[in-house]
Amino acid sequence: MYKKIILDNGIPLLTHVSKDTRSVCLGIWVKVGARHESPEKNGISHFLEHMVFKGTGKRTAKDIAIEIDSIGGELNAFTSRENTTFYVKVLDEYIEKSVDLLTDIFLNSLFPEVDIEKEKEIITEEIKMVEDTPDDYIHDLFSQSIWGENGLGQPILGTKNTIRAFTKEDINNHIKNYYGTQDIVVACAGNFNDELVARQLNSTIGRIERASSPKAGHSEKFNARLNIVKKDLAEAHICLGVEGIPHGSEDRYSMHLINTVLGAGVSSRLFQEIREKRGLAYSVHSFNASYHDTGIWAVYAGTDAHHTEEVVNIITNEMRGLAKTLSTEELRRAKDQLKGNLILGLESTGSKMTNIAKQEMYYGRYYSPEEIIKAVESVTMEDVMALCERLINNKPFAITVYGPVEEKALKIS
Repeated sequence: MYKKIILDNGIPLLTHVSKDTRSVCLGIWVKVGARHESPEKNGISHFLEHMVFKGTGKRTAKDIAIEIDSIGGELNAFTSRENTTFYVKVLDEYIEKSVDLLTDIFLNSLFPEVDIEKEKEIITEEIKMVEDTPDDYIHDLFSQSIWGENGLGQPILGTKNTIRAFTKEDINNHIKNYYGTQDIVVACAGNFNDELVARQLNSTIGRIERASSPKAGHSEKFNARLNIVKKDLAEAHICLGVEGIPHGSEDRYSMHLINTVLGAGVSSRLFQEIREKRGLAYSVHSFNASYHDTGIWAVYAGTDAHHTEEVVNIITNEMRGLAKTLSTEELRRAKDQLKGNLILGLESTGSKMTNIAKQEMYYGRYYSPEEIIKAVESVTMEDVMALCERLINNKPFAITVYGPVEEKALKIS
């Protein structure tokens, strides 16, 4: 059962109690990520996410590690382009301990100077690892090509130069500016007593009094261009797409459906055409990335450099022709696939926690699985075709290729 509880300082606590599970997942979400950082401080959100595990006034870093392992739980965090999240997942009997642990590291981390310097080295190695993983790195290159050097174009990890310059003062200023009552959402899902959890949170997070600095509210400009990043690799890695839609768009269910038909799954058009029929790629899929004010509908594929032009043209032709060639059978199958993915994706308490938090942040309300299924079923062929036309018709593609490819050898039809 879903419930929204407002803590004493106005921070929303979203709860979804399921008595038929044995786990609980509690997450603290902050509405700040890479897109909100200045170029000089790019990566500070992710750096802070790492540093909260380095010790508090009553727990050392080793104490934190031992405490979570001793109850068989998971304590972790992640950063995206628009949010930073800290969470804990445990057996239901340890919910009180886990709330105390998570709120302690969130509110009381000390950020020792010696650990700041060590973490710079660790995150630098993480950046190198991404750069050595081309099917990951291509997405950073693609985002930068589309959105530019600022905002959404910035890498979540930051750069080696920005990481090297971070100080304890930078971390504290980031908290002071962005970790305020207007920008924090707490979500909890699983088998727990919501009143007890709310009472415990009111004695910790519910006592935060600081406000938040306003974040950049301008819309990002979508730059559609061909960007070849030459690199001696075994494959050419391709990302290409068009401007998509924001999270709150009324067309979001149509968007999910056309993405499903195009490249989300083994029965999708691109998987069948590029991998199964022609054997041109091992990995190919489409994706829809939405943000507060914009989005992207795109495709990733990895292929032999000699097949780059062929693969790019197959993808662009499929996207351009989707509105006119989509069949009722494909739409029906996409609806069933989407509904199945939704229900299966909400089987875990972690997924439920993430779902209710994101709905609060992006929609300001909760949509039950039944409501979402009804909305998916209500999408018509006309809705889908109209969205395809709007996204694709007379719109140039943004294309980034990373690998052993010469720009002059690539002809896009």
